[in-house]
Order: sequence, then structure tokens, then C-alpha cells
Amino acid sequence: MSDFTVDAQPSIHLIDTEAEALYDLAMAHEKRAPELAAKLIAELDRATLYPASVIPGDVVTINSEVEFIDERSGHDRRIKLVWPIDADIDRHRLSVLTLVGAGLIGMKEGASIAWPDRTGNVRPLRIASVMQPDHERL
Repeated sequence: MSDFTVDAQPSIHLIDTEAEALYDLAMAHEKRAPELAAKLIAELDRATLYPASVIPGDVVTINSEVEFIDERSGHDRRIKLVWPIDADIDRHRLSVLTLVGAGLIGMKEGASIAWPDRTGNVRPLRIASVMQPDHERL
């Protein structure tokens, strides 16, 4: 096991229109998934918002391709973060409405966060790389 550090609360950066949609999504799922909704809303509440045309290029947004590393196990994973309707685990499309997806949104390349997985284990996740979509065409 390697040494790792996790930012207590790494900065979160979001596209303003995505943040609005994410609030709506979290509120719609509050009764079905209260823990997830609460975590997502807490992250949204502390985010710095940007227009899509000026979001920093190293930030995880919807439709970003992201490589992240579980610092505890050393396993890395490459996914595309998507809206729930576009999720397809077989095609490596992870919904933002999963615990890991909610933890990745808004993170900058190189940042780390301790975040629960679906089994309740807290995992130290580090963003290794981000490839953003062309937001001007969205």
C-alpha cells in the first residue's frame, strides 16, 4: 500500500447550467436516495460556478472522460461521466447520480477526495486525467 494524501474538501468547479440541472436531479432523488442527494447537494453548495465557455480544462464535467485512481488499492479506472439517462457501465459511462459519479463531478486533475462507494467503504480517489468535451457545442 502506498502513501497518499486526500484533500479534506478539495475545491469544486462546475458549469453553471450543469449545477442547476444537478440540483434538480438531486432534489428529484431525495426520497429514493437521501444519502446520495445530500452528498451531491453539499458538493454543489460549495462549488465555484463558471459559464461553459470558460470552465478550466482540467475539471471533471458532464461528458468528461476521466481517469481516476483508488489510492488505497492502486486500481485506476477510465470512465465518461454522464447524465443518468446516458449511463451504460458496459461502455464505461458512469452516471453522475452514483456515489462515485457525484464525488468526481467538479474535481480538478490531481485533486483527491475521500468518498464512499456503493458498499459504504470510503475510498481515497485521485483524479489522474481529464479530457473535457467541447462545451461550446453543448
